[in-house]
Amino acid sequence: MLYGIAAATTALLLAAVLAALLRVPALRLGAVDRRRQRPIPLFGGVAVVLATCLVAAAGNWTGVAPLLGMGRLLVAGAAVAVLGLVADMRRVKARFLFGGTAVAAACVVPYDETGLPAGLLAVGWIVFVAAGFRALDHADALAGTVGVVTAFGVGACAAAEVMDGLAVLLSVLAAALTGFLMHNWHPARIALGACGSLFVGFVLASAAVLTRSGYELASSGGVLFALTATGSADVVLVLLSRRLAGRPLLRSGPDHLAHRLRRLGLTPQGTTVLLGVGSFSGVLVGVLQHLGWVAESGAFWVAGGALVVVLPLLRIKVYGARRQPDHPPRPSTRTASVQVNGQLRVRSG
Repeated sequence: MLYGIAAATTALLLAAVLAALLRVPALRLGAVDRRRQRPIPLFGGVAVVLATCLVAAAGNWTGVAPLLGMGRLLVAGAAVAVLGLVADMRRVKARFLFGGTAVAAACVVPYDETGLPAGLLAVGWIVFVAAGFRALDHADALAGTVGVVTAFGVGACAAAEVMDGLAVLLSVLAAALTGFLMHNWHPARIALGACGSLFVGFVLASAAVLTRSGYELASSGGVLFALTATGSADVVLVLLSRRLAGRPLLRSGPDHLAHRLRRLGLTPQGTTVLLGVGSFSGVLVGVLQHLGWVAESGAFWVAGGALVVVLPLLRIKVYGARRQPDHPPRPSTRTASVQVNGQLRVRSG
């Protein structure tokens, strides 16, 4: 108990200090998010990853809080973070980014407990959640807030399964995200970037899969969806919106949950708080269902609530009218014969 408090405090302070120190290097290296009104450095994820890995590794090295099989998850998460860091520094195609995440996910899924078919589904779901957190990073404090709430929820599930190493790792991650949020609240001075958002989504989704391994597939699917309802709803909304508009699915645009709520008049802080409350509601249902205190139908209520939010927001117009290319008038190729001073000349018309 005392170590958990000390580890969380250390991770919080370390992430806060590193996030402040890494702003200048990110600006000098050009690792900035230019999709916003002002460029924001993207090395906040590096601070979160370093704080989480260093504190967790210190606990395992000293023997105070051994990872107990969680080392593979931490190494795979670090590999995903490195891949995301490359994407923050240079342009990387989405298929390579998520393909690498899928390879890392395949290394942490416990196939002996889930079976091969369910294990492959788990790999796809981990990539889906990682992509969801990657998308949430477009708004100030949103990915960090949802990550903290989800980490506490999945950590509670891990503690109920007596997976102490995983519970400690998730508490450290939640603390590191809290330290990062000190610099990411609106107006943000630093952002997670692909490095941090993919790492957070990957670790949370993988941890949730580990806590539900051995359970029946349908009930596990309900719990996993409830734990990540906000990110899942955002991805579904974006995919539906772009599909209906005939836009490429991987082309970024102002079509996420936060963008649409802002168009309704909410402030950036209000949008983050509202989506954070929605995330907490889904996580609470997921934890209670995992503990057996809520019937399996609880996940259907979460899904219904997500649809109630997604469908009306889908009607909000977020794409501008397509501009037709301006074609200059093509020169005429017609010719005419004109007789001048008894000579026949050709004139183009």
